[in-house]
Amino acid sequence: MNIRQQLEQEELTRLSTFAAKACQSAGREKPISDDDLRTCFQRDRDRIIHCKSFRRLKFKTQVFLSPVGDHYRTRLTHTLEVAQVARTLARCLRLNEDLTEAIALGHDLGHTPFGHIGENALNQLIPGGFHHNRQSLRMVDRLEREGQGLNLCKETRDGILCHSGPQTPSTLEGWCVRRADRIAYISHDIDDAIRGGILKEYELPRRCVTVLGKNHGERINNMITDVVKTSMDKNEISMSPEVSDAAEALRDFLFEHVYMDQWRKKEEERCGYVVSALFDHYSRHPEQLPGEYLEINYLEGTEQAVCDFIAGMTDRYATVAFQQLFVPKAFAKY
Repeated sequence: MNIRQQLEQEELTRLSTFAAKACQSAGREKPISDDDLRTCFQRDRDRIIHCKSFRRLKFKTQVFLSPVGDHYRTRLTHTLEVAQVARTLARCLRLNEDLTEAIALGHDLGHTPFGHIGENALNQLIPGGFHHNRQSLRMVDRLEREGQGLNLCKETRDGILCHSGPQTPSTLEGWCVRRADRIAYISHDIDDAIRGGILKEYELPRRCVTVLGKNHGERINNMITDVVKTSMDKNEISMSPEVSDAAEALRDFLFEHVYMDQWRKKEEERCGYVVSALFDHYSRHPEQLPGEYLEINYLEGTEQAVCDFIAGMTDRYATVAFQQLFVPKAFAKY
């Protein structure tokens, strides 16, 4: 047997009966030859890491817009933290770590510039709405590799689509990412808010602190541990009622005191205006879209092409594009 076959056999003996197995994958839309070294889920992970949309995550907002400090999270560091939490859950529950990691690394590839602010702006402009999880799937299916897509396994695609929203994952690995996403952002958004002076540690709800822990490390560890204990040897990934209630209460607290902060409201209006102005301009002038989006404009319509272009922008690209289109330039000829 080659190395891939050995890895596949090892999965069959080591992983839980509830785990996804590489050799039992539902496959890809476009069949490809097997690799001698890597399983299909390992190849998915590698394809995502090496794609352009993954690299762009480092210049996309998580919560704080264009932070000056070096230690605030970006969409890329959020993705890496989700992958770490999800892999820990998968490892402890004897699930497929490779599939889990692939889903986690790809789950936010379709996120807009300016984080959820940009998402909300596009949601109001696109008929039928805009959702970053659907755009993440479109990114790997249609937009990457000059329109060829990454041709990922069906299990990976399902996990990316269902990491948020009403649809639920069909694999426990997808559920690990869905749980990890919330664990990660609840934990690190508090950390960033305290670093930014928006929150003080003592302002956190006492009941949540008592249940989840008094600092970042304790909270993230306690939530992970609770999911593992609650989900062990079960065909589901869940939290205990006590920890789940505390986590939801902490999330609600973040929405009230961080995500809806007065400073953010002012910046939301500015960011929303940038996205709306770009959308309006390129909708009226689709000929100015980059080459790869002209084909989408022809085949799927202008709204879809403009949506894809703007959703793929980083914060700084969107800002520069806005400046170039709408901000007058000083006359520099002497």
